Amino acid sequence: MKKSSFFAPSLLIAGLSLASALAAQTSTTVAPPAVKKVPRETTIHGVTLKDDYFWLREKSNPEVIKHLEAENAYTTELMAPTQGLQDKLYNEMLARVKQTDLSVPYRLGDYWYYSRTEEGKQYPYQCRRKGSMQGPEEIMLDLNKLAEGHTFLSLGSFRVSDDGNLLAYSTDTTGYRQYTLRVKNLRTGETLSEAIERAGSVVWATDNKTLFYTTEDAVSKRSDKFWRHMVGSSINELVYEEKDELFDVGAGRSLDRKMIFMASYAKTSREFRYLSASNPTGAFKIVLPRAPGHEYDVDHYNGEFYITTNKEAKNSRVVRAPIDDAAERNWKPFLAHQSGLKIEGLSFFAHHLVVSEREGGLTYLRVIDMKSKESHRIEAAEPDYVMFMSNNPEFNTTAIRYGYQSMVTPSSVYEYDLKTRQRTLLKQQEVLGGYDAKNYEAKRIWAVARDGAKVPVSLVHKKGLVQDGKAPMLLYAYGSYGASMAP
Repeated sequence: MKKSSFFAPSLLIAGLSLASALAAQTSTTVAPPAVKKVPRETTIHGVTLKDDYFWLREKSNPEVIKHLEAENAYTTELMAPTQGLQDKLYNEMLARVKQTDLSVPYRLGDYWYYSRTEEGKQYPYQCRRKGSMQGPEEIMLDLNKLAEGHTFLSLGSFRVSDDGNLLAYSTDTTGYRQYTLRVKNLRTGETLSEAIERAGSVVWATDNKTLFYTTEDAVSKRSDKFWRHMVGSSINELVYEEKDELFDVGAGRSLDRKMIFMASYAKTSREFRYLSASNPTGAFKIVLPRAPGHEYDVDHYNGEFYITTNKEAKNSRVVRAPIDDAAERNWKPFLAHQSGLKIEGLSFFAHHLVVSEREGGLTYLRVIDMKSKESHRIEAAEPDYVMFMSNNPEFNTTAIRYGYQSMVTPSSVYEYDLKTRQRTLLKQQEVLGGYDAKNYEAKRIWAVARDGAKVPVSLVHKKGLVQDGKAPMLLYAYGSYGASMAP
């Protein structure tokens, strides 16, 4: 879920003041540490590259550590005159954060899951309650305790087995996104023997004891291997190794819990394999073989595959296909391609499908009744916003959670009844410090580029602003990797 961010003009002014204070530092006693040069040449594809500082890659080299410590000392000394301003900035930013907080609980099986934070604690507690939020709290993971003895901690995968008894989770203590996978018995509180290094995505099979997971290459950090593991066993079976360096591998599972998917994906091509979650010892089969330029995704619903494909559909279309032979000759149309609308994702529930769409640069959620095929979009109250699916791990439900925010509305989570179309605000991130959305105005305009393309621009300002070209403006723009910057 995306977190809201609130930009206070005073922070910008303080940031400029910090830069001015640093520029005013004229002491000649502070000098940056010198870096020695060690010539090194590398020849790739007939081109010779020279790098005198290649030796700084050697993390275990005592000279590298010594140089980094010198850099830190230099920074501390250089920034010393700004220490008072640093403290002021830190305290102002901290005053905007609600430190003791609770995430929106979600139901999965017999439990309600949530995370909570406490003032003064750096990391959250991962918790659950059985039956309802009135049940006794069970702390599954205390990340503060796990962080003891480390300068950093990040939680990666977090997967509870279907019966609710085992938790597969991964943590990184290096800051290098290098995760170790472990399994905890939630009935006894015991952490089991598993300690699988460089783990990526993780899924459980229906038997509540078989894990499928990916690992990354130690040098390139490319996720290239897909494994099968029986909890409690020392054996890790290599199911698949991706040899093509353009592709990574990932593990996933359909929301109805019936299919396990293994994906190989490059920038412009994808390939999926599948296995029944109730047959974890079986062999994976290919959905559609990879082909240059063919990007597709696959999900399972009611005994069929639903394939989102860009084949003859730049913005994607959705087709149905039989599980035993999903070849193109067996495709049946489900959602047609539309030139002005991009299909970005499908979320299947017991009786409904929610389609994540983008049109005119804005995000939409479309609800489709899988029996009547009637559809409608979830309405938004503002002209410029972002809307996205929140945490919805339960297949048998008639209500979903979705996230919403805008340039003036803080991060919000709504519950939406798929039948009655009623929405309920479950939580809106509190912005401390006296922020009032009614004091600000947000809108969306279009700028025409040199080639005639229309570029959406999100604007926010205090109400009553006279737009005569004299007011200062902070402009942020981005245009790379096909990424869209949502408001």
